Amino acid sequence: MADNTAITPENTSTPQEDHTVDAAGQVAAAPAPEAAQGQAAAEQTAPAEDAPTQSAPAPAVPKPKAVPSPAALAHKAPHVKAAPAAPTYSQEEIDKAEAFGRVDEQGNVFVREGDQERQVGQFPNAEAKEALNLYARRYLDLKEKLNLFASRLRSPKIKAHEIDESLTSLKEETKQPEAVGDLAALRTQLDQLAEQGQARKAELAQARKDAMAKAIKERTAIVEKAEDLAASLGDSTNWRSTADKFRSLFEQWQQHQRTTIRIDKADADALWKRFSSARTTFNQARRKWAQQRDAQRSETKRIKEEIIAEADQIKDSTDWGPTSHQFNELMDRWKQAGRAGRQDDDALWARFRQAADVFFNARQADRDKTSVNERENLTKKEALVAKAEALLPVKDAKAAKQARQELAKIQEEWDGIGFVPRDDVRRIEGRMDAVDRQIKAVEDAAWNQSDPEADARVSSFEQQLAAQLEDLDRRIAAEQDPAKKQELEAEKATKEQWMNAVR
Repeated sequence: MADNTAITPENTSTPQEDHTVDAAGQVAAAPAPEAAQGQAAAEQTAPAEDAPTQSAPAPAVPKPKAVPSPAALAHKAPHVKAAPAAPTYSQEEIDKAEAFGRVDEQGNVFVREGDQERQVGQFPNAEAKEALNLYARRYLDLKEKLNLFASRLRSPKIKAHEIDESLTSLKEETKQPEAVGDLAALRTQLDQLAEQGQARKAELAQARKDAMAKAIKERTAIVEKAEDLAASLGDSTNWRSTADKFRSLFEQWQQHQRTTIRIDKADADALWKRFSSARTTFNQARRKWAQQRDAQRSETKRIKEEIIAEADQIKDSTDWGPTSHQFNELMDRWKQAGRAGRQDDDALWARFRQAADVFFNARQADRDKTSVNERENLTKKEALVAKAEALLPVKDAKAAKQARQELAKIQEEWDGIGFVPRDDVRRIEGRMDAVDRQIKAVEDAAWNQSDPEADARVSSFEQQLAAQLEDLDRRIAAEQDPAKKQELEAEKATKEQWMNAVR
């Protein structure tokens, strides 16, 4: 959308319309290009022109061959028979027209105009009725031209020059027409049409003035939008979106230029100068931004090349924790570096991702290996905790002592197994702790029974246990997390053991 491709505002080429035939049968000059386009656009949506008040006439009867001169007739006077007339006009119309004419014995045809007669032609060797019919139809044809012109005057598409040309032609045709009919009424009708034509020309002139003002207002609105865009340019400008908006405005300008009335050259040039200036401002600002963007992209590319080099240096490290932290820092620096252009960014990212994948794939492989070992450890501890849980329930101090000895052996083996998966640590350790607590509860109860103050404390302790068990029942019923629910159930089992020991 550079300015050097811009066209001048009012000299874009437009297709020339065919010459049109006006209501009087004359060839009218083609309208101006912009006006013609406006007319063409209007014709696509405007309703059909008003038809004449009477039914549309059939094709006009062809005129007979030229009448030979009297000298020629002296040598040869063949009988000339008129071509049969098409049923265009009603017999009543023809009869009224014929009433203004007569035919003498030599075939001369006369028309009466006021108190005078005028010869309008000659139709020898034919019946008087046939001759009058031909010239009456000529009159009706001429009257139909006036009717058509009257209809054309009501059309919104008529042009002032068509009115002038049609009136000039009709005045010439009605001056001394070779026709039979009420010529005075015909000329009166023409005078009325001339007055209507002048009034219609005044309307057209005002309409053109209004259309011109409207077109200038519309094109000014396009210019102002372009100027507003140019004035809003800044660091946050979306250049692609703004370029699309300028392109759309330019297309609107061209469309408006093609489809509306031609604006006077002075106004068109002034508006185009403003529009072109706004586009130039945008193009210069975008060019400057593009230069700054290219410089920034070069710097970004350099930074990312350095990051890739650092990633290549540490990608083979097996020091998983610190190296993972380093890769996270490199990723943060990568994001802060910005963009180096889509093509370069994609290639640079592929290189960085390749280095990162080498490290993280190796780390994942090591984790997978560790996970297998931990799952094996979990299986072993599951067996041990089941063995420990088999020691329960413990009913007295003696049984508690034996259970404690067995549990110590189990815990020694437990400690030698190693780690289990992180998600299972809490669960498996909780089960083992629950066994220990239940045995300890029996041990504590046995000790309390030998204490002189034990009896005094039993009642209070029993009440506390009962309250705690009731609270645990409520918490277990409300808990949704399976792991937490299991812990609460283990705690409840321990307290139940205590309650049994107290009782």
